[in-house]
Amino acid sequence: MMDRYKIPRTKELEFGGPLGAMILLFLMPTTVFYLLLTCRTEQASVLNFPPPLPPLSTLWSPHTFLLLLAWVGLQAALYMLPMGKVTEGIVLRDKSRLQYRINAFHAMGVTALVVGAGLAAGLRLSYIYDHFLQLAFSALLLAFGLSFLLYFKSLFAPETTLAPGGNSGNPIYDFFMGHELNPRIGSFDLKYFCELRPGLLGWALVNMAMLMKETELRGSPSLAMLLVNAFQLLYVVDALWNEEAILTTMDIVHDGFGFMLAFGDLAWVPFTYSLQAYFLVNHPQKLSLPMAVGILLLNGLGYCIFRSANSQKNTFRRNPNDPRVTGLKTIPTATGRRLLVSGWWGFVRHPNYLGDLIMALAWSLPCGLTHVLPYFYVFYFTVLLIHREARDEHQCLRKYGLAWQEYCRRVPYRIFPYLY
Repeated sequence: MMDRYKIPRTKELEFGGPLGAMILLFLMPTTVFYLLLTCRTEQASVLNFPPPLPPLSTLWSPHTFLLLLAWVGLQAALYMLPMGKVTEGIVLRDKSRLQYRINAFHAMGVTALVVGAGLAAGLRLSYIYDHFLQLAFSALLLAFGLSFLLYFKSLFAPETTLAPGGNSGNPIYDFFMGHELNPRIGSFDLKYFCELRPGLLGWALVNMAMLMKETELRGSPSLAMLLVNAFQLLYVVDALWNEEAILTTMDIVHDGFGFMLAFGDLAWVPFTYSLQAYFLVNHPQKLSLPMAVGILLLNGLGYCIFRSANSQKNTFRRNPNDPRVTGLKTIPTATGRRLLVSGWWGFVRHPNYLGDLIMALAWSLPCGLTHVLPYFYVFYFTVLLIHREARDEHQCLRKYGLAWQEYCRRVPYRIFPYLY
């Protein structure tokens, strides 16, 4: 009976298959350290070779590794507390539905209290800046260690629980993509926990540490640093407030939990998304008030598009008869579901990505226009979202068939209106 629920072998491999996965296993950590090392130089130029990587004996610090484990342990403890509601995920291939506790916003509040108490007791948050490379190296080790444990665990998992995109039979590819879809230890969902908790909150904490370091060096934080912190904190708070929405994302529904997501959650997000704040510590920028207001308005535009589009989609998914979406035009599909074809989703096919990219630009503009490095996030995120959009399009065409083709005909632009 259970044979029909088995996950078939992955035939359509991404990232160039096993060879591409092997290259990315090396390239992703290398990129993190290239960016951080370059950011510490006086020129901060991507055209120059970065200084050599410090000896491993200086990168490895038991103290920073224990601090990182303590941070992850704190978030894990908060995740397990009986705060917030419990909701169900989507129906899985074997017709079951997993339960998830929605309490990330509560965890953020408790974390803020803990950090605030530490600062009142004399905690030097700028320690994060002073030991940034060691912390990044510790996060790399943690991500690799977790990935090996996840892959080993997946070898003993029932075939019905494997990931559709990480069941190729090639160990390197499946290690990278994630072999098991929703690895759990009891009720503790490892992927769901890592998706929002240690890395995303860690990103906000790193930004605050950079602000504190700049204050130590110059007496007060710059307007540019305040804008970067405020913009990115808003993004983190929004993600945690709307935690339930990630249950329908491709990361949760389709992708297994392997090195790609583990490294992304634990190392890539906190150590590359904070690059603008890290840059500003060593390369201060003066912003005029009109420029700051313009950047503020640009971020506001991006956030409004991002939040409005996502809210419209999530409301329609939960209840198509909700008064807020009943007037929107739709296309029926063979699955019984309907596709939105008006509102934001009639403007472009991925309006949330458009808002995301506008915000990405606003986060980098406080760093000035003389360096390319702080704009890495804009370039990287553009590539990421175009790749993700292509994956979405492929999945939707497979799922909705002719209805999706009709939707594409009626909404021809994917992300950028009149451009792409």
